[in-house]
Amino acid sequence: MDGIQNMGARDVTEAIKRRELSAREALQSHIDQIHRVNESINAVITTDFERAETLAAAADEATARGSATGALHGLPMTHKDTYNTAGLRSTQGSLTLRNFVPDTDDLLIERLTTAGVIRTGKTNVPEFGAGSHTFNELFGTTTNPYNTTLSAGGSSGGVASAIASRIQPLGDGSDMGGSLRIPAAFCNVVGFRPSYGVIPMPAATNSWAWLARGGPIARSVDDIALFMSATAGDSPQVATPNTLAGHHFENLPDNALRGIRIGYSRDFGLGVPVEPEILAVLDAQIAHFEAAGAHVEEATIDLRDADLVFSNTRAYDFATGLGELVRSQGDLIKPEVIWNVEKGWALNAQDLINTTAARTRLEIAVQEFFARYDLFLSPAAQVLPFDASWRYPQQIAGVPSTTYLDWMRSACLLSATSLPVLSMPAGFTSGGLPVGLQMAANHYQDVSLLAFAQDFEQRTRYAEQAPSLITTPQTPQDIR
Repeated sequence: MDGIQNMGARDVTEAIKRRELSAREALQSHIDQIHRVNESINAVITTDFERAETLAAAADEATARGSATGALHGLPMTHKDTYNTAGLRSTQGSLTLRNFVPDTDDLLIERLTTAGVIRTGKTNVPEFGAGSHTFNELFGTTTNPYNTTLSAGGSSGGVASAIASRIQPLGDGSDMGGSLRIPAAFCNVVGFRPSYGVIPMPAATNSWAWLARGGPIARSVDDIALFMSATAGDSPQVATPNTLAGHHFENLPDNALRGIRIGYSRDFGLGVPVEPEILAVLDAQIAHFEAAGAHVEEATIDLRDADLVFSNTRAYDFATGLGELVRSQGDLIKPEVIWNVEKGWALNAQDLINTTAARTRLEIAVQEFFARYDLFLSPAAQVLPFDASWRYPQQIAGVPSTTYLDWMRSACLLSATSLPVLSMPAGFTSGGLPVGLQMAANHYQDVSLLAFAQDFEQRTRYAEQAPSLITTPQTPQDIR
């Protein structure tokens, strides 16, 4: 591996703009790293190298002319396969879409392209992004670069594994029930779920859907902010209350933790089971916040209504978005997706009324918490990376699972609040497995949240600990 692949996204793009590095060199380093490590992790499942080489050459010509360039000028990037990419296979990990090639980019991809990203391919996902473990019948399982027998998380598991293994420094993901945060926790990277509408997500069947979010994964908070500077802002395609635009993310304040009030919960006040090794690692991190001048105490948002809000909203969204496909091609779709769709079909008027009332109570609880605190800390994941051959963990800290979502509850609870949330690298177990710390701020306090996270990052630097996959020489391999 060469030095380029250890650089952050901001460093790469600024070096290209200064003509210290060419876009073609950055691209070749990226491609070489895919060939070097991808056979071990199965993160990149479709490639577009020929087109990427043409775009990299054009980027270098633009640099030479002194033309205006975007925030991500010349940066090579694979995209999550749940996003449509014009002219490139976009399967969502489903046999039903195995030959689908869209004519247009999704809005997030369009904004990344406008910012100067050079598309190089797609990363693996669970079918339709359902579940936080990345496997499907089309491409198989993505594994963790810190231990390639274990899960990389999901649904943004492909991009998290690619970033941790230094294929690229920055990538796009999405998050309904933890799909940015859990793979970030498993792979020792940063995953950020922004406030509603900060990155608009147009939906053909429900323009008011609020539970799912698009967002970035990176090895540093600075690169998360760079991504947001290129992609945040209103769109006429979606009516949202967003008040944040890209320029708000350009300069994060320093020493942001000094004097703030933090509530920390190990079990969300609900007795949520979390593996003891995770709690031991997270408990040790509180000293870093206190050393930064923050005031930390045990406290939680009252999340008693969050399970109902999440469960019913997710079911409704699945039925709305995938119901017709399940009716027509259900024999090709995994049972977990069908279960979620059928749960949505079974909702009645009283269920929807109850969900709205519960969400109202939950928002009151959120504001009561943030009247006293600036930041909420909790475990990002309840389990450590598990055997990649499993569909999902059958138990969490000795508590049996009843659905494929139970082990994701740490993330799902905060999804229900609609708050901006991220997962930060927070250390390792004695066995060398990454642990993630979940951080949440009040609505549209996204910039403050990133500043809090960056202050913690600068004191710990956990993401700099690379996986053995890349510190041990690998034999270059072609990918399909």
